[in-house]
Amino acid sequence: MFTLSQLRNCIEEALLPLTCEFTLCRDASLTLKVFDAESGRVDLVVTGISVNKLQSAHAVEKMVEELRYELQSNTMGHLTLDDLPMSPSAS
Repeated sequence: MFTLSQLRNCIEEALLPLTCEFTLCRDASLTLKVFDAESGRVDLVVTGISVNKLQSAHAVEKMVEELRYELQSNTMGHLTLDDLPMSPSAS
């Protein structure tokens, strides 16, 4: 059995270097916001996380894997200026 504090620590450590912000909702579920503390860019927001279902190490590991997958999926396809080809006039 995990306490809320232990659960938060596990998730935060697993998602480093990103920062996690947790909000406990009235229905005892969690909302998790994952963001880059330096830039403030929000990478993921997950609502309705059931604390009751995260009472084993396996359940927490599975959720962390899903969070990592979502974070990776969110960054795919994002272009930065460095990714764009140079125009012929800039050569």
